[in-house]
Amino acid sequence: MGWPIDEKGYEGGKVARDAEAWKHVEVFLDHGPEVLAGVRAAARGADYVEGPISDDLRRLRGIDTTLERAGRLHEEWEQVMALMDASQPGSRELYADEARKIRNSEGWHHADELSYQGAALARAADYVTTRADHERPTPPNRVQAARARSATSTRSVPPMTSPAPPASSPAVPRRSR
Repeated sequence: MGWPIDEKGYEGGKVARDAEAWKHVEVFLDHGPEVLAGVRAAARGADYVEGPISDDLRRLRGIDTTLERAGRLHEEWEQVMALMDASQPGSRELYADEARKIRNSEGWHHADELSYQGAALARAADYVTTRADHERPTPPNRVQAARARSATSTRSVPPMTSPAPPASSPAVPRRSR
């Protein structure tokens, strides 16, 4: 009991699942460190203690380790592929599929961890990005703030005024009846 009836079908499904999962790991390897650094830079100390993303920020603690381990697995796979290129002609085609299956099956654990941690990363990134958008002053406020700072400086700077309209020909006085 508990064993699949169709072992070949089960194995094929598992191989396909592992390959799809590895695609997601590669996305995390490519973009995860940058997003993670951005979230950590934008998060405030209070965000870790309480608030809507505190649980998500705590879940990010292990993502560095997961990315590091998945990165090592990727590097090992690239080294194996490079060795195959250097060996007998045609051997890469013969063994590349098997090497890919091994990498993907070993990467399944990382994909599983990243699915949990990645959802937390996405929620935290969305929150800090949205918060930053709401806190960003509008351009007129920035101009007013710059003028206020300039007015308090020690050197005398004339205030900015709008340019005068171009002079037109003098108006001819009209008589009224």
